[in-house]
Amino acid sequence: MGACKYCGRNHKIGFVSTRLAGTDGVSLETDKWAEVFEDEGASCYYMAGELDSAPDRSFLVEEAHFMHPVIRDIYQKCFGVRTRSREVTDQIHQLTMVLKDYIYKFIEKFDIELLIPQNALTIPLNIPLGIALTQVISETGIHAIAHHHDFFWERQHFKINAVWEFLNMAFPPHLPSIQHVVINSWADNQLSLRTGISAHIIPNVMDFENPPPPPSDYTADVRKSFGIEDDELFILQPTRVVKRKGIEHAIELLNRLGMKAKLIISHASGDEGYDYERRVREYSKLMKVDTVFVSNIINEKRGTTKNGRKVYTLEDIYPHADLITYPSNFEGFGNAFLEAIYFRKPIVVNTYSIYTMDIKPKGFSVIEIDGYVTEEAVLQTRQVLEDPKLRQEMVERNYEIAKRFFGYSVLRQKLRTLLYDCIACTPGINIS
Repeated sequence: MGACKYCGRNHKIGFVSTRLAGTDGVSLETDKWAEVFEDEGASCYYMAGELDSAPDRSFLVEEAHFMHPVIRDIYQKCFGVRTRSREVTDQIHQLTMVLKDYIYKFIEKFDIELLIPQNALTIPLNIPLGIALTQVISETGIHAIAHHHDFFWERQHFKINAVWEFLNMAFPPHLPSIQHVVINSWADNQLSLRTGISAHIIPNVMDFENPPPPPSDYTADVRKSFGIEDDELFILQPTRVVKRKGIEHAIELLNRLGMKAKLIISHASGDEGYDYERRVREYSKLMKVDTVFVSNIINEKRGTTKNGRKVYTLEDIYPHADLITYPSNFEGFGNAFLEAIYFRKPIVVNTYSIYTMDIKPKGFSVIEIDGYVTEEAVLQTRQVLEDPKLRQEMVERNYEIAKRFFGYSVLRQKLRTLLYDCIACTPGINIS
């Protein structure tokens, strides 16, 4: 185990969430935070309803998962309605007590001195977990850093609900021992206006100090696996198939480009239904764009499918793409944007609000659309694809800007300050 370079102690940090596994944004950012904390001499432990961390660092609690049957039942009975039954209230209180016991056991088992709820005090997919965390923090005074990715007021379907008192109490709570972190300036503004809570802004980051390794032999057949011919362009849409991703814009762009290309969509619809995916498939046919869905052979780890097809990671396929499309209508930050820059790929971006406020002012060189595809965007895209020198200048410039503003050095600096504020780590002082 490591030791703090300032006080010589091994600080124990506990991450808590509904799920800390896979490639969702919350899990990925948790891994980055943990890496920085471990570099500072801390040890990180994890409590959630789904985990892929080392067993000796993990505390699995099934009731913490937002897809646990009882938690899911509570969620469905509390949103989209204005009143709830007494039985649902009793369920919430019962599960809160169960989860409180687990949180206390987690803290005791690993001697946790700093809790980091990851979106669990932000979006109310698991109401009892948020209440339980709030009560434990209030009862113990344990220091906490609440990392907020997307608040309930940012999602339309949370605005009609029967649990306002719980949302106001715990999503997020206003407690003296909690430091709050948001990922963009709009969230900081809204949190302050709505709750009076001030927050630190820590953007999502990538390790730009360490560029990606060159493609390996394993990925040499990526284009062939996707059915991309030698004279075809590989256009990558590295997102789930959900409405807010605006995939119609990518399809229209390819139609108007008039260049031989395939649009490759990396992820499935997930838990938001398949109506939009059907819409994307129909629109692709209407626009005569060859759109390929490859989520069955994309995973967080390499391997093979049940029928023997090779499975790639998203990192495996980025280097082979000619262009990234990211026409989202809304994003909490935009991990796919940073990924495109990290792999030195040109990118088409819809000017969603957080991009406009927090990313664009840094000076990135990208192809922009503003709610619809313009002839200018089509011409610019064609120019970038046909001019290797222009493309190289664009992606190298973007990489250097991202390294300065969204690299691990930024995360280290901000987390180091937060960490030592929370645990009062001072040379020569032994904190009990």
